[in-house]
Amino acid sequence: MTLPRYPLRINVGFLVHQPIGTSHDFTFEFPAVQLSPDFELTQFNGTARISRTPQGLLVEADFSGNLLLECVRCLDEYHQSISANFAELFSFRYRRDAESELFIPEDGHIDLALLARDYLLLEQPIKPICRPECKGLCFYCGVNLNETVCEHQAQPVEE
Repeated sequence: MTLPRYPLRINVGFLVHQPIGTSHDFTFEFPAVQLSPDFELTQFNGTARISRTPQGLLVEADFSGNLLLECVRCLDEYHQSISANFAELFSFRYRRDAESELFIPEDGHIDLALLARDYLLLEQPIKPICRPECKGLCFYCGVNLNETVCEHQAQPVEE
């Protein structure tokens, strides 16, 4: 399957010249999307509302998808559903008092991929666990205790 090259790049140039308060909604839906070289999601969905403000363009976005993770207990891979929402202001370049680090490019296209990636990474669990009842690996032989019982589990723990 070929992943889209710039999946979240959108043309907002037409909004720059609109009256303050004008907004436009964008919808994103991809079976798989790569937001950076090391961050790929499946079943990716999202919406972004972009509104014209006196300072620039306000982006209010919601994104969700499934992320392939490795369980810290049993080391099996599993899909974790994650979602994030954010609001960021893309300032006009000519404003000297702009507090934002995000600016509207001269070509009128903004790419939300890195913003979406950053906010979705914040939602990723620090210690991913495939399921709450995961038994993990045997400390002695390394067998996956979710799939089988080993001889070490029957031995009493020495103190």
